[in-house]
Formats: sequence, structure tokens, C-alpha cells
Amino acid sequence: MKRPAGRTSKLAVASVAASVAAALTGFGCGGGGEPGVVELSLGHVGSPGSLYDVTANEFARRVNERLAGRAELHVYGASQLGGDDAMLQRLRLGTLDMSIPSTIMSSMVDAFGLFEMPYLVRDREHMRRIEEAVVWPELAPRAEEAGYRILAVWENGFRHITNSRRPIRGPEDLSGIKLRTPRGVWRVKLFQALGANPTPMPFSEVFVALQTGVMDGQENPLTQVTSSKLHEVQDYLSLTGHVYSPAFVTTGAGRWERHPEDVRTAVEAIAREMQAFVYETAARMDGELLAELEATEMEINEADPARFESASEPVYEEFAATVEDGQSLIDRARAAGSPDAGSSEVGSPEPGS
Repeated sequence: MKRPAGRTSKLAVASVAASVAAALTGFGCGGGGEPGVVELSLGHVGSPGSLYDVTANEFARRVNERLAGRAELHVYGASQLGGDDAMLQRLRLGTLDMSIPSTIMSSMVDAFGLFEMPYLVRDREHMRRIEEAVVWPELAPRAEEAGYRILAVWENGFRHITNSRRPIRGPEDLSGIKLRTPRGVWRVKLFQALGANPTPMPFSEVFVALQTGVMDGQENPLTQVTSSKLHEVQDYLSLTGHVYSPAFVTTGAGRWERHPEDVRTAVEAIAREMQAFVYETAARMDGELLAELEATEMEINEADPARFESASEPVYEEFAATVEDGQSLIDRARAAGSPDAGSSEVGSPEPGS
């Protein structure tokens, strides 16, 4: 199996981190840019070429074009500012303007665990309707109570399982698999219910954990698998499509309110309009990346969603019983996907989702 040629030295990593920290400190103090220009920063964990990378850079391009001379947005990808947990802390401390958390939001605000429920979101049109019916009226206010403000809903994607031991066709195949998960209590509960041995871990550590055998496998959208070259250290890709993960363009409520109103209004509008680009790009990448992975040495197989869904029913029951209005959130999300709620064709994922 192929292995990377080398690794960046600790000295180089420290140098990059120090440069980024200095830049952000400058932004927070009103320096580091042209006089009168509002400097904005956005961090994310996506590797170069990932959906996060593509969409964050397009977002910055649009902001910088429309607010030229008034504001400038700088993007820090590939976990340059730390993992999602570190960036969420930066948002609350006011040393970072925006990040794009996904699963970890369920660790900050338990109601966001709704998006950890398997096979809840059928497709991207369904997600649009859930956003309207649940995210803005129910989840966004709870995030604000915790110190975060949601500006827009983007995408992480439909998640699939890779591992180095065997194809995963049903829950029984996960028995004993050491599986990396993101930091989210419900993802851990899900894979415990499915028989795996899940361990939360920052995404920046996943490649080495898989390469060294500390972890047998992981689960992520195809864009994260390919952009982080996880196919180089994994033998099997199982198209489970077990969870659809939205991503939330998020800021710290305190810092955001300190920026001029015209800048905030314009950036929020651009973030919302970006969703169409995000969904179109994600749908295109799903097909292209699956074709790329089929050309590698990975063995790719379909899974049986019905068996996974049946085995994970206890997770739904626990969410409904322990999260405030949990059953209502589930019911409203499911109702948004009913036949009379709209088409289910927009952005439909590739096989296995």
C-alpha cells in the first residue's frame, strides 16, 4: 500500500502556527491590513481540494470582491488554527471571526445531535426543508444561547465507512473495528450501537492513526477521504451513507456584533447565497470522487441501509428521551421530507447514500 514520501518538520509546523497566530492577533487588534478595511478570518479543518476548501475559498472571493476597500476575508484551512473544538473556543474568545463546524456542534448544543441520527436526511432538497423547519426556528436560537451565531448552512456531506480489515455490508461487519469518529457524543453512541469500537479524534490526526494501525477505520464524506489521501492507508470503502452532515458557518456572537453593521449584513447575505454553490459542488464531487476511488486499489462495496437503520433505532430513542423536544425535532425533520413537502431529486447522493 502506498505511503507518503515525508512529513513536515515540527519546526515548520510551529513556524506556520506562530505566523497564523500573529496574523489573527493583528486582525483582532484592528491591524494587519489596510487602514479602514475590516479584516475577517475564517478557519476550517478541510484539506486542500476538499469541499470545505473549495467553498470557503469561493466564499472569500465573493466577499472580497463585493466588499473591496471595506472588508477582506482571510481563510485558514487544513486545521491551521487547530481542530474544530479549538476554533469554536476561538470564536467564543473573539480571536476568530468564523469557522465551519459540523458534527462537533452536537457537543456544544445537544439539539444539534439531530443530524447524528442515521438516515434522517434523504437528500439535499430535504436538508433545505429541514433548515427552514428546524434549523432557523429551533437550533440557531439554542446556538446563540451558547455563545454562537449561525450565519448559514453549508455541507460536510454524506458519510461512508473506510477500514483496513474487511468490507462493511451490515452492522455485524463492524464488530471489533477500531473506528475513528469526530467529537460528537451521538456519533460515538451510534457506532457503539452498531458494534464498533469508536474513538473520537481530531481530523488532523486521522491519517497517521490509520497508517500506524492505531485505528482500523474511519467514516467521512468522499471529499474528505480523497483530499486527505485516506485511500492510501485504507483497503475498503463501504458506501453506507449512514449520516448526512451539514456544516454551519458560525461566528462568536460577541465578536461579530463589534463589526460594522453593513459588513455583517453583506457577509451574512453572501454566506446564505453560497448554499446553492455548495450543494451543486458537493453533488458533482460525489460522482467524480467515487469514480476516482474506483480507479485506486480500494475495494468498494454497497451496504444495506435498512439493517443499519434498524440496528441504530436505540439511538433515536435515546435522543428523543434525553434532548429537550428531541422527539419533536425528529418528527419535524422527517415531516420535511414527506412527498408533499417537495422534490427529492436535488443533490441526491451517489449509491450508498
